Amino acid sequence: MKLKNNCVKLSEYFLITIVLLFVIICGKILYIALSPTVDGVNLKELAENNKAAKKVIRANRGNIYDSVGEVLAQDVRAYTVIAYLSDKRTTDITKPKHVIDKNHTANELSKLINMTPEYILELLNYDAYQVELGPGGRGITELKKQQIEKLDLPGIDFIQTTKRDYPYGDFASYIIGYARKNNQEEITGEMGIELKYNEELKGVDGSLLYQKDAYGYQIANTPETLLPATNGYDIHLTIDSNIHMYLENAMMEFETKYLDWGTITVADGKTGAIVGSASYPSFDPNILKITNYNSPLTSYAYEPGSTMKIFSFMAAIENGLYKGDEIYPSGNILVDGYKIKDWNNYGWGNITFDIGFTYSSNTAAVRLAQKLGRDKLTDFYENLGFSKITGIELPNEYNGKIEMVAESELASSAYGQGITTTPIQQIKALTSITNNGVILKPYIISKIIDPQTNNLIYEGKKTELNKVATKETISKIIELMDLTVNSDDPAITGKSYKTDTVTLLGKTGTAQYIDVDGKYTNGNYKNIKSFAGIFPKNDPQYIIYVSIKNYGGSTNDLARIVKSVVESIAKYKNIEDRKTDTDKSKIINISNYINKNKDEVIDNLNQFNLTPIIIGNGNTIINQYPLKETSVITNSKVFLLTNGNEMIMPNVIGWNSSEIISLVNIMKLSYNIDGYGKVIDVSIKPGTIIKPEDILQISLDNRSVVNEKEKAKEE
Repeated sequence: MKLKNNCVKLSEYFLITIVLLFVIICGKILYIALSPTVDGVNLKELAENNKAAKKVIRANRGNIYDSVGEVLAQDVRAYTVIAYLSDKRTTDITKPKHVIDKNHTANELSKLINMTPEYILELLNYDAYQVELGPGGRGITELKKQQIEKLDLPGIDFIQTTKRDYPYGDFASYIIGYARKNNQEEITGEMGIELKYNEELKGVDGSLLYQKDAYGYQIANTPETLLPATNGYDIHLTIDSNIHMYLENAMMEFETKYLDWGTITVADGKTGAIVGSASYPSFDPNILKITNYNSPLTSYAYEPGSTMKIFSFMAAIENGLYKGDEIYPSGNILVDGYKIKDWNNYGWGNITFDIGFTYSSNTAAVRLAQKLGRDKLTDFYENLGFSKITGIELPNEYNGKIEMVAESELASSAYGQGITTTPIQQIKALTSITNNGVILKPYIISKIIDPQTNNLIYEGKKTELNKVATKETISKIIELMDLTVNSDDPAITGKSYKTDTVTLLGKTGTAQYIDVDGKYTNGNYKNIKSFAGIFPKNDPQYIIYVSIKNYGGSTNDLARIVKSVVESIAKYKNIEDRKTDTDKSKIINISNYINKNKDEVIDNLNQFNLTPIIIGNGNTIINQYPLKETSVITNSKVFLLTNGNEMIMPNVIGWNSSEIISLVNIMKLSYNIDGYGKVIDVSIKPGTIIKPEDILQISLDNRSVVNEKEKAKEE
C-alpha cells in the first residue's frame, strides 16, 4: 500500500515538471516573437542578411596596342574543365550526366590538356560531387574547349572565366610585361606596362546586391542594387610591330651564336619614341617561363665601352678643346702609375685625333678627358642624362653610375670603363645628335584612351629637355661617326657596318666587365659588345643601339645582323639614300589579310608582283608577315599562315637570312642557323610535313647567287 502511494506522488511530480517546462518554452517563444532583440542580436536583421547576396561584376581590363592598333594584350574568354562525379546527376542512364568510364575519360583528356592520364584519373576518383581538372584544364581557349566537346565525354563540362592573352607570344615581352589572376581572382599586372599602369588598365569592379533563396539563387521580383563596373583604359604603345619584328628576328640570330643576354632597340631620333626593342632572354607571357625579371633596356647597368667616345669627344668639341688634325702619339699613356693602352696594345704611331676616333683609340679619349678635367666631363655626361633615370614609362629603371674621383677614373670614363649606363640612357644621349644638340626624353606610350567615352586620358609626345651642344659640334661628331663606318681606310673599326642602301653612321664598343673573381674579364667572348648608330646620314631619322654579353659570334657576324635590320627599316620607311637610277623597284603598302580567303589574297599579291608563301593547308589567313601597313618592294615574300592543321616545308634554298627567319618565326618552328648569307641547305626537305617537335637546321653561305649545286637541289 505504501509503495502504491509513492508511485502516485512520483507521477504527480513528473506531471508538474512537464507542465512547468511547457510554460517556460511558451514564454520563451512569446518573448522572441514580441522582442526586437534576443541576447543583443536583432533577429529581423539577421533574417534579412541571410537572404542578401552580393555578386562582384569584374571590370574589363584595358587592351594594349601597338602603334597601328594591333592588339598586344587583351582579356579573352577562357574556360576551366570540370568533371561531375556524382551519379545523382544522371536520371536517364541513356543520357549520363556524370563520368561513366573514368579510364577512357582520363586517356582522351590527357591528349588535349597537357596532364598525364594517371593524374587525371586520380582526380576523377575523388569522393566529390565535381572536381576541377587542373592545372592543365584551367584557362583553356575556345578552340580547346571545342576540341574537348567533340570527344563527347559524359560528365565533362566547363566553367567560363577570363584570362589575359598575348596574341603574339614573346613579342616585346619585357615592354608589355604580363598580368595574371591573384588569390582574389583579380587580373593584376606584375611586369612591364602591365605593372607600371596596372591602376589605369584594371578599371573598377562593380557589384550586384540581391535577395537569394535557400539554394542561393536570386529571388524573382525582389529589389536589387546594381553598381556597374568601370572598364580599364586602353594603352597604345609607340612600338611599330614591323620594325620590332626585324629586331626580334635579329635577336633570334644572335641566339644561335650563344650569348648571356642581349638587347637591340630602335628609336625615332626626331621624337624620342621607342619604335622597337627586343631582348634575350625573352619569355612568352602566356606561359611565364621567366629566367630574368629585369628588362635589359632599362634595368641592366654595365660599363658601355667605346660607344662612350661619342660623348667624350663631343664634350671636348663643345668645350673648344678639340682639334681634329692635331697629332698625338697613340699606343699607351701613363695615368696614376697605370699604363692605359689602345685596344690593339701598340697603337698606330703618331696620328690625328680624328683618326683616333675612327680607330677607337683609348689614348686619344684619355688625352681629351685630361684636357677637360673631372668637373667638365662629369657635367657633360650628366647633362646627357647619364647617372639618372630617363623617366620612360617602364618600371624598375636603373640609374647607372658616373664617378670620377681619381685621375685614372677620369681617364677610363672617357672610353667607357669604370662607369655604368643603361641602353635607354645611351639612346637618350644619342637623341642630341639627331635633334641638333637638344636632348629628347624617350617614351613608349603614344596615348591612353578611355574606351567607354573615347576620351584621351594621356598623350605621349616629343619632349625637348636640355641643349648640350651646338650645331657645329653635332656636325663634327656626325662627320666622325660617318668616317668610322664609311671611309675607305681599312683600319676603321666600323667598316663592317657599312650598308648598301642607306648611309649608317656609328661607333662600336667592346667593354670588359668585372667577373665573379672581382677582376676584369679577358678574352674574345668574355665581354660586352655594342654598337650605337644613326641613319640616314643627311637627316638622321632613327637611332639603333645594340649590346650583347659574351657573344659567341664574330664582330662581322654582329655587324651583318645589325646591317640587315637597318636596311629593312630603310626599305620599310623608304629612306634609302643610296638608291641608284637603275633601281626600278616599286614600293607597295601591305594590306590586312587576316580572316580573308587564301585564294583571294594570293590573287591580290600576284597583281602587285609580290610572292605569297602559304603556310598550312587551311583556306583562311590567320596571321601574316609583314604586318599590315608595311611598305615593301616588288618581288618581296609575304608569309601567310592559314587555319589548317598541317604545315608543309617550302623550298627555301636561295632565301636570305631575314626571309628564312621570318618563316620559322611565323611557323613557331625551333631552329639552329649556321653561317651568313643565303640558304644553301636545310635539314627538313621541301614537301615534308612539319611536326611540333622538329628543329630546323639552316646552313647559310655568303654568296651573291646560288651555285649550280644549290640549283640542282632546287630542281
